[in-house]
Amino acid sequence: MSRITKKFSIPNKEQFVQQLLLWSQSLDTFLWLDSNEYPQKYSSFDKVLAVGVVSELKMDYQNAFNQLDTYQQKTQDYLFGYLSYDLKNDTEDLVSNNKDFLHFPDLYFFQPKKLFFIRGNEIEFQYNETCKNEIDSDFEQIKRSKVKQLAPKKEVSISQRIAKEKYLSKIKQVQKHIQRGDTYEVNFCMEYYAENQKINPLVVYQNLNAISKPPFASFFKNKNQYLLSASPERFIRKEGQKVISQPIKGTAKRGKNKAEDKRLIAQLNNDPKERSENIMIVDLVRNDLSKTATKSSVEVAEFCKVYTFKQVHQLISTIVSVVKSEVSPVNLIKSMYPMGSMTGAPKISTMKIIEELEETKRGLYSGSIGYFTPNGNFDFNVVIRSILYNAQKKYISYMVGGAITAKSIPEKEYQECLLKAEAMKNVLS
Repeated sequence: MSRITKKFSIPNKEQFVQQLLLWSQSLDTFLWLDSNEYPQKYSSFDKVLAVGVVSELKMDYQNAFNQLDTYQQKTQDYLFGYLSYDLKNDTEDLVSNNKDFLHFPDLYFFQPKKLFFIRGNEIEFQYNETCKNEIDSDFEQIKRSKVKQLAPKKEVSISQRIAKEKYLSKIKQVQKHIQRGDTYEVNFCMEYYAENQKINPLVVYQNLNAISKPPFASFFKNKNQYLLSASPERFIRKEGQKVISQPIKGTAKRGKNKAEDKRLIAQLNNDPKERSENIMIVDLVRNDLSKTATKSSVEVAEFCKVYTFKQVHQLISTIVSVVKSEVSPVNLIKSMYPMGSMTGAPKISTMKIIEELEETKRGLYSGSIGYFTPNGNFDFNVVIRSILYNAQKKYISYMVGGAITAKSIPEKEYQECLLKAEAMKNVLS
C-alpha cells in the first residue's frame, strides 16, 4: 500500500520528541520505538512512532502465526505490534494455566494510519492515503504541544509474587530437573505487582527510559493496555535475506567509577557460569536459525561480547544467517519462537518446567514487540526490563528472571533479579 511521504527539519530534536509523545497520548493506539542513539551495527532509524489504525489483528494463541502470516502478506504495508510469550502454545503442544492478571491478547498488530520516522535532525511523515491531507496541520499541532515539567512521582506500593524463601526453593527444584537430565538451562522468572493503583504511563515511561537509555525501548498503548519497556535486547531482525539474532545472557552491575567498571567487565568476561549461560543460548539460536537458513550460512558474528548500559554490563552474542527465499517473514519468526534467551534449553521440556514452577502467566513479558516493513523486513526486541499496565483494572506488573544452570547459586540468582528489577522499582516507588 502506497503512503504519502513528507520530510521536515527538527532543529531541537529532544524538545520535538517530547512534543510528539505528548501529542500521541490522546490517541487510542500507538507504538513508539526508540534506539536512544545507542551505537549499534544494525539500525534503520533513531526513533519511530506509529499511530492510528487502518486495520488490526488481535487474537489469542490458536492459529495465531498462520493468521499473522496471512495478514502480513495481504496488507503489504507497515505493521506494528507484539507477540506474547504464550504463542509458544501455537508452535508446540503446550499450555498456559498460570494466573493472568493483565488480560492482554496473545497477539496484536495494527496497520498504522500515520508514521513518523526520526533520523538525526530530520522527521519523515508517512501517512496512509485516508489522512494524507493532515501532514502539515499535524506537524504544526505537534510543534505547539507544550512540554510540561514531569509530574512528581506518586509512590506505588509494590508486592512480590514469590517470597524470597520460596524463590530459593524453586531454584533448587529447577536444579533437580537439571540433575535428572530434563533440561540444562532454565530461564525462571517472578512477578512484582501492584493492585488498585493508577499511574501516568507517559511519565513512568520517560523516567524508566531516562534511567536505562537502552537500544530497544518501546512505549505501547492499545486503549487501556500499556507496555513501558526499557529493553536492551534484540530478538531477531531481517534485512533482505540476512537474519540477525542477538541473545543476552550474563549480567554484572555497573561500577562506581571507571576502574571498578573495568574490573567488573573483566570479571564478567571471565566468569565461567555467565559464559556457559551465553554459550548454551548461542547453540540454541544457531540450531533455530538452521531450520530456515541456506546451507552453511549460520555464523556467530560476535561471541560473548560485553556491552555496557547505564545500569548493567551484559554479555551479548550476535548470530547471523541467510534465510531461504521461500520462507515467509512470519514463518521465520515462528521457527525461532519463543526466543531461547527467555526459555533455556532444550526449549520444549524447559518451557514445561517454567509453566510448572512459575506462578504468573508471562503474557507480553518475555514476548516481543516490533514491526514489519512493506517488503517483509522486520525488527523485534525481547520484552524485558518492562512495566505492563492495565489502566481499566488498575493493575501494574513487571517480571524479572535469570538463567538457572547446575552451577547457579540460588542466593546470587535472587540478587541478580533484584538488580534487574531496580529500574522498574525506582520509577514506581
